This record gives sequence, structure tokens and C-alpha cells, in this order.
Amino acid sequence: MPESEAGTPPVSAPATPGTPAPLFSSLHVDSMSYDRKSMPRCKCLPLGAEFVGTFILIFGATAGPIVNQKYNGAESLIGNAACAGLAVMVVILSTGHISGAHLNPSLTIAFAVLRHFPWVQVPAYIAAQVSASICASFALKGVFHPYMSGGVTVPTISTGQAFALEFIITFNLLFVVTAVATDTRAACKWGFNESRTNSGASSCSRKLQGFVGIPGGPNTWGHCWPASGGSMNPVRTLGPAVAAGNYRDLWVFLVAPTLGAIAGAGTYTLVKLREGDGVEPPREVRSFRR
Repeated sequence: MPESEAGTPPVSAPATPGTPAPLFSSLHVDSMSYDRKSMPRCKCLPLGAEFVGTFILIFGATAGPIVNQKYNGAESLIGNAACAGLAVMVVILSTGHISGAHLNPSLTIAFAVLRHFPWVQVPAYIAAQVSASICASFALKGVFHPYMSGGVTVPTISTGQAFALEFIITFNLLFVVTAVATDTRAACKWGFNESRTNSGASSCSRKLQGFVGIPGGPNTWGHCWPASGGSMNPVRTLGPAVAAGNYRDLWVFLVAPTLGAIAGAGTYTLVKLREGDGVEPPREVRSFRR
């Protein structure tokens, strides 16, 4: 005769004398069998990724001019521009699928204005970007003191000229970023496979956006740095200004990039193809093999 009837749970051995009773006898958790997707996702992860990404960008983009000042032009203009472009690229490729890798309050505000990003998340994103910029700037000050002034974006031209230049170069930047970040046809046409990430953007857009940072940094930033500082990003100026105590013409680098970003993103939104426009007829698929 079987030890236990069908459907009757087996009786466990009696507890050893002196063994304390479990606190929750009806709850059993197997650490190796839980479903990770069922676990609640912390809403702070995108903000943490945005903080780390902005820290990397500001540290890399600001360290170049500081090293250039300390070692008498060792970095050169192209080296300084490459620092910013490569920092943008690696951050977008590593954190773009988590937070979107805005790294720039002007971009965050422009995307919110054009309904590419929810307004409710704008204050938290900007707070993460500003705090990361200040932390990165004080880290640089601790390493390169007293050469922190080299990383401050101070214009060598008039205030009006600096405002116009920052507006135009940020317009150029956001026109391109809006294309590759919000329009999958602009990214996937270059051969990047499309798939949706947790942030809602397509992975092919994030990949192309990262690679655009390589030529985009030197081409947009390099020729403007000696004139206006080539900020294009309020936190690129704000953090070093706080660390160095130099607030000269700070308002220019807070207002001009933001207005230029809204204008650039809005312009691409106006000229981009709508659904069904410019769709090429399907082509016959041919093989290279005969």
C-alpha cells in the first residue's frame, strides 16, 4: 500500500527539538524561480542613468579645455571637440535605452514642448542634469585646481553675438537630434534594425544618434568654442561656472540654447514626412546568387 493517498500532501518529518518555528509558515519564496519581469521596476533608474550620463559628458567635455590650458595647448581645438563628441556617443549608446540620454535641459524642454517627452518628468530630469554637472565640475576642480577657469564657457565676442551663435548651433544640434531620435525613418534608412526600448524610442534611432555624436561634436562645437564657448547645453556652462565662481554672461548660455533647441526641434517637426508621405513602392527582392 502506498505511503500516502493520491492528492494528499506528504507529511514532513517532525521538527528537531529546539528548532524555532518559522515566522511565516504559509509563505515560501524560491530565490531561483521568481519571474524578474514581475518585479516592480524602480522609477528612479532613468534619473540615475541621466545623472551618470550627464556626469560623464560634463567631466569629459570640460576636462579637455582644462587640460589644454594647463599643458599649453596639448589637447588642441580638435582634441577638445573630440572629447565632447566621443563623450556624447558613449553615453547615448550605454544609457539611451534607459533614460533617453537627454544630457541637456534644453533638449528635455524642447522635447516636452513638442510632446515627445512628458512634462511631469521634466523637473526631475533637469534636477538630475544640474546636480550631475555641478558634481562633475567640482570633481574636476579637485583634480586640476587652480586651472578650473579653462573649463568655463566665457565668450570672447559681444553678448549679442554670443547669443546668436549659441542659438544657431543649438538649432543645428536639435534639428539633427530630433530627426534621429524621434523619426525612425531617418535612422532605419541607414541600415539600423528597428526595435522599441524601454524609453519608448527605437533602438536604431539611439544607435544612429550615438554615431552622429562623433562628427557632430567637432563640426558644431569646434569652430564655435574660441568665440562663444560652444556650450549648446545650459549645464555645460552652469556646473563649471559654479565651481569656478565665474558667472559672466551666464544668462546667455541658459536662454539661447533653450530657444535654439525649441526652434530646431520644431523646425524638423514641421518639415518631416507624415505617415504615408514619401513611401516608396515595394521593390522586388533579388538575390546576388544566380
